Amino acid sequence: MTAARDAVVGAGIVGLALARALTRRGREVTIFEAGPAAQGASLRNFGTLWPIGQPAGARRRLALASLAIWRQVLDEAGAWSAAHGSLHVAYHDDELAVLRAFATTAAADGFACRWLSPADAMNRCPALRPEGLAGGLWSPHELQINPRQALPLIGSHLEEHGGVRVETATRITGCRGGEVRSGARVWPVDHVWLATGDDAQTLYPDQFAALGLRRCKLQMMRTAPVDWSLGPIVAAGLTLRHYESFAGCVGLAALERRLAADWPRQVAAGVHVLVSQHEAGHLIIGDSHEYDGDVSPFDKPAIDDLITTYMRTFVAADIGPIVERWHGVYLKHPTAPYVVWSPERGVTALGALGGHGMTLAFGLAEQVVGQVLTDTPAGAPAGASRVTARSRLQPR
Repeated sequence: MTAARDAVVGAGIVGLALARALTRRGREVTIFEAGPAAQGASLRNFGTLWPIGQPAGARRRLALASLAIWRQVLDEAGAWSAAHGSLHVAYHDDELAVLRAFATTAAADGFACRWLSPADAMNRCPALRPEGLAGGLWSPHELQINPRQALPLIGSHLEEHGGVRVETATRITGCRGGEVRSGARVWPVDHVWLATGDDAQTLYPDQFAALGLRRCKLQMMRTAPVDWSLGPIVAAGLTLRHYESFAGCVGLAALERRLAADWPRQVAAGVHVLVSQHEAGHLIIGDSHEYDGDVSPFDKPAIDDLITTYMRTFVAADIGPIVERWHGVYLKHPTAPYVVWSPERGVTALGALGGHGMTLAFGLAEQVVGQVLTDTPAGAPAGASRVTARSRLQPR
């Protein structure tokens, strides 16, 4: 019996996750990437796997399931990761109130995290500014990877051991009637999976427009390697107003009012600051959030200044020179955390993860593929059967 043939359009993290979920079900998979390699939002982010940013309930469970798959995939692919967790620090009473409220509700939900005294927070992250530090909330769940290293290694692993074929520099220009096309080249398929990031409108512009998605641009920076260890991924007060996981916390409204008064330019630019570190010692610092008409191909040095200015309120260590600056663009639904849609029979699109793609991709791909193919329950555990033969999907 011939295995079903699947085309995955897009080699970012969602495309890789879909390919893995499909090969585990014995299907033949070809990934089509328009460029020489994935160069979109999957590559242009912190590499933070961030369950703490997901609200309690199904999304948090999905993030933790995805994290478990990530650990297996990183081990299989030989990619670097750092399991130092995250540290949200407080320098004001309103930040302290929100973090303590979060810790209480998280404990009731079974999401392990704990409050650290100022001394314990400094021990876990000596780079912090000690003056005025009231303490911090440490979570063990968050994982740091380097997307520039991890994505190519995961793709290569899927090719070499998962039976996936990868066609780079191949822009898909049509997919319907049991085939995908790139110009004059045609491949027969049984199902098409779209994971094209912010380029989802190219193939189905009318259906895409009806989704009402927004574009969001974020600016980020990378330092030269520093000779000290950051430890956990670090965040502060502005981050508490950004993630939905803190939305129900007692004291958040008061915190938001104070932040709007103290940091109006940061709030207007959607700045919330994370600091993380990659394997060679580079610090990754960001980010900002500009939407729709404000999205420009040209980065704004003033926004980078807003980010580093706020960072200095909680990081005292010498970060050295900034050696790279860039931006990423992702899609976001006005109300939903992601969108799964079928523009026509035999085509499934997964996207608009709104900045949560790295955190949710592997768990979400398992869930969506299982539901569409109706062969496994949503959230099936990793480790099921996989194919080892090379995909036989060839152009005709």
